[in-house]
Amino acid sequence: MQLVDDADGALDSWARFCDLSDELFGGAGDLSAGPRLAPVVADLCARGLAELLRDQFLRSLEGIFRSNAVKKFWQQFHPYCNSSAVERIKFCVQENWPEDILSKALEDICLEKNYQEKCVLALVHSLQSYEDRSPHRKSEALDCSSSLMPRYQLMVSSVLLTTLPLSFPEILNVYFKKKLEELNIMMAGLDGSDAFNNHDLFERNNTSAWHSEMDIDGQEPGISESRNLVKNIGKVVRDLRYLGFTSMTEDSYSSAIIWLLKSKVHELAGDDYRIPVLGCVKKWIQAVPLKFLHALLTYLGDSLDNESGSSGLKSPLASRPSSFPGIGVPSEALVRWHMRLEYFAYETLQDLRIGKLFEIIVDYPESSPAIEDLKQCLEYTGQHSKLVDSFISSLRYRLLTAGASTNDILHQYVSTIKALRTIDPTGVFLEAVGEPIRDYLRGRKDTIKCIVTMLTDGSGGNANGTGNAGDNLLEELNRDAENQENVDYDEHTNIDEKQAWLNAESWEPDPVEADPLKGSRNRRKIDILGLIVSIIGSKDQLVNEYRVMLAEKLLNKSDFDIDSDIRTLELLKIHFGESSMQKCEIMLNDLIDSKRTNSNIKTSLSKTSQTVGTVQEETELSHEVLDATIISSNFWPPIQTEDLTVPASVDQLLSDYAKRFHQIKTPRKLLWKKNLGTVKLELQFEDRSMQFTVAPVHAAIIMQFQEKPSWTSKTLATAIGVPVDSLNRRISFWTSKGVLTESVGPDADDPTFTVVDSTSDFNKNSTVNQLSERFQITEEEGESSIASVEEQLRKEMTVYEMFCIAEPSYDKSLQQLQSFLSGLVSDEKLEMRDESYLLRK
Repeated sequence: MQLVDDADGALDSWARFCDLSDELFGGAGDLSAGPRLAPVVADLCARGLAELLRDQFLRSLEGIFRSNAVKKFWQQFHPYCNSSAVERIKFCVQENWPEDILSKALEDICLEKNYQEKCVLALVHSLQSYEDRSPHRKSEALDCSSSLMPRYQLMVSSVLLTTLPLSFPEILNVYFKKKLEELNIMMAGLDGSDAFNNHDLFERNNTSAWHSEMDIDGQEPGISESRNLVKNIGKVVRDLRYLGFTSMTEDSYSSAIIWLLKSKVHELAGDDYRIPVLGCVKKWIQAVPLKFLHALLTYLGDSLDNESGSSGLKSPLASRPSSFPGIGVPSEALVRWHMRLEYFAYETLQDLRIGKLFEIIVDYPESSPAIEDLKQCLEYTGQHSKLVDSFISSLRYRLLTAGASTNDILHQYVSTIKALRTIDPTGVFLEAVGEPIRDYLRGRKDTIKCIVTMLTDGSGGNANGTGNAGDNLLEELNRDAENQENVDYDEHTNIDEKQAWLNAESWEPDPVEADPLKGSRNRRKIDILGLIVSIIGSKDQLVNEYRVMLAEKLLNKSDFDIDSDIRTLELLKIHFGESSMQKCEIMLNDLIDSKRTNSNIKTSLSKTSQTVGTVQEETELSHEVLDATIISSNFWPPIQTEDLTVPASVDQLLSDYAKRFHQIKTPRKLLWKKNLGTVKLELQFEDRSMQFTVAPVHAAIIMQFQEKPSWTSKTLATAIGVPVDSLNRRISFWTSKGVLTESVGPDADDPTFTVVDSTSDFNKNSTVNQLSERFQITEEEGESSIASVEEQLRKEMTVYEMFCIAEPSYDKSLQQLQSFLSGLVSDEKLEMRDESYLLRK
């Protein structure tokens, strides 16, 4: 009977416990059933049913929480979760979405959870009261009371996470992005303008506008709004953490902060590389994200460091700055955030600058602020290999192509050397980036000539000629080398033993990208001229090309002005040695001697004419019009020779000059190169006069027309002593200028050339003149007075002749060719279009 009574008593207590639990759960805020629960709980615990009543209590709470709170909470977000991608965009652009829905839903479910926690505490108190009455008895009620609240919290989190819609994290991201963007706009408008878009913002002391405590009792409207906004965000974060969404919430506002930071970096960086960006970004991080995080962590109670840990280990962040502007002493969490945001800012700006590095180097040195920013970013992130890979890819697709001129490639290479020297003074990464450029340039035929031109043309090494006036790249490199030597000298002379020891302690090995065959990075020194010469492979080739180009330049001079050439030669002697440049120095001395000899001979001839008292005829030329360049043939490159018969007056002038030279410089004699030099002419016609500066052969041609106004091609060629085909090429210059006109003579292969006396005759032949002028320009570009260049052209012509010359040689007339082509048109093998014959398709 005793056993039956105990069972009935347990059932009665259980039924009473269930009734009181239901009354407590449905009390709508009335917790009066809590005190009445204590004796029932004590009776059940005494019977060893503590775990059973705990599980029953939590199971009942879970069912109520699912039906009353969770289902209603997720229903608030069903319209967004069930919508398409386009409809979701419409949700996002709504002004107060998802703030209103999220805040209201969180408030409702948190109220329900808060009430249930009070119910749980009622049961905990009942269990503890039983434990207090039985202190000497080891009871399972002790374990139940201590684990009840954690089990409830775990239950709530499990229920919410198992019913979580897939789009809820996206909703949180949208909420935090919109709130942080709104906060950024507020902070930017505190001074009445779009302050954060002004690169001079942080020169003004406006950091006190937002106190680190985020006191919501501020007086200024803008400051008060920002504080209220942070307070509202803090409430949402607190509620989400209260529901167990701590990790998801932190991920959401972290991604929103990173998104806002990335947007700010893109906004400040842009495509203007002349303004430094990194400093503004770092100060913006302290002005907006860090202050927001400080205020948020303070609101949530997470701002204080936990320094009471039992390990006693000092944080590795203890050496970080002791305070931030407008914040004061930061917590360790805030310091970690600061490091994280700065690293992301460095990495984002670095990726932007690396992606535009080709354009930045094109604009160098104007873009040097962007290069400095990139240098600081790479020092912080250490991602130099990303720069190397990306830039090499850009070079291959944008520069090292058949469409790019060799001159442009060389100028870009020089700018690349200068820019990368700023980023990495040791030249480790320049080795990797420059090798593809050097390999490509070695395969181009005109590389040597372009290098010599770039070194000496006076454009300062820039394709757009933006160097200092009168400076060439060689002068710029010489100044640069002097500056480097002065810096090295200062570093070695102004260093004491202590500093030397500190330098030794700070030594670092070469990066993994470094070439192990090269010297240590601390001993390596970037020599721009040496890198350019390494493209050719030998300085002798560069010196020889310079010698050829200098010879052409000097032979075309008529004023003996060689000051710039002397300056260039002196700089080349510094880099290549005096012995290598000896022949070039003799060539310049020949010009100096020629100027002095010309003056002496002209003075001597004038005195002779006055002494003899001869009267100069109208057709005779004055000795004052002749200036001779007298060269030492053994030290000049091979000169191209061509037979030319000059007019008698000119020949007499040359003869008198040579005799006087022989008298002054006995036993030396002059051997005239009549095809070289320049002639200044003034041609007078019936209604006009024209002035030209032409080659001697052109002058010889036109001066023959003083004797008679019309010449056939063969007769004129015989008169001036040149081949007919050469005459036909050269005389096209005068036809293109409207001085001569061409007509068909008795022999189709021997056209007749006649002087154009009036402008009306010239207009009749304007179309032919234009065609002839285009031909003449092309022909003049291919001519050179130096044999080495001519030999290259002849080698190319040999290839062309293999395709053009046949056996037997072509001997048909123009009429025969036209008849043959007309027959092919009749046979529908060719078609004639715009006076051109095309293969019929």
